[in-house]
Amino acid sequence: MLTFLNHFINGISLGSIYAIIALGYTMVYGIAKMLNFAHGDVIMVGAYVCFFAVSTYNLPPIVGVLLAIVICTLLGVIIEGLAYKPLRQATSLAVLITAIGVSYFLQNAAQLLWTSNPKIFPNMFGGASIKLFGGELIIPVGTLVTIAACIVIMIGLTLFTNMTKMGKAMRACSEDKGAAQLMGINVNRTISVTFAIGAALAAIAGVLLCSAYPSLVPTTGSMPGIKAFTAAVFGGIGSIPGALLGGILLGIIEIFAGAYISTQLSNAIVFLVLILVLLIKPTGLLGKQIREKV
Repeated sequence: MLTFLNHFINGISLGSIYAIIALGYTMVYGIAKMLNFAHGDVIMVGAYVCFFAVSTYNLPPIVGVLLAIVICTLLGVIIEGLAYKPLRQATSLAVLITAIGVSYFLQNAAQLLWTSNPKIFPNMFGGASIKLFGGELIIPVGTLVTIAACIVIMIGLTLFTNMTKMGKAMRACSEDKGAAQLMGINVNRTISVTFAIGAALAAIAGVLLCSAYPSLVPTTGSMPGIKAFTAAVFGGIGSIPGALLGGILLGIIEIFAGAYISTQLSNAIVFLVLILVLLIKPTGLLGKQIREKV
């Protein structure tokens, strides 16, 4: 029973990381109607920034995290301005190819700057843990921080989109960019802010991911990025609660598949579950059916 509970907690922790990454995907898609496949590589950049800040320059972990957030936020705005803004009226295929190109550019730039040798990410939480049931169940503090961060980010984003002027502008652009522009909303600025928020979330996710799985290489963000996109589709892409639900469920499925079926097949099982869900409910668990006029 305790082993099951331990796997369940680990699944929620991993799912929380996927959910934070998926929130970036789902916000960008919901507002700009594009898939930013370079999002996973922003995770890697954030992790590297935090790594060098803490390991090389001996800065406190919180400073490393804040520095990663600032750098990734600027990177997100630059990527949007240089790569995606000129393609506002382009076809979705052109935007998709550009996103893949940006992803490979970031990976290769990281390899040139920091080499492909794995770096061991520092323990951001000092190895502290909480012992329950007489020490039979040990929960690392990092696991609890990851889950708490996901909850706080989810609540913060929900309040931001519902209560603030910029959040309401984002919702308006999500519904109809043309109508939003006629009402005086600066669509380009709104999309830039969305990219900035998504990149900041990617930085946080990168630090949490590498704290749990400490090997850092230029391709670190690739597979988590794909899985987080899967989580966003699973929950209903464009839906903030859907990103949270999809991420948590995906993390739990992956951990239990690896523990009780096969570690080699855990990724395949995750994508198989996604296929089954989309066959039954193509819009995802919390996605809304959108009717288009023809």
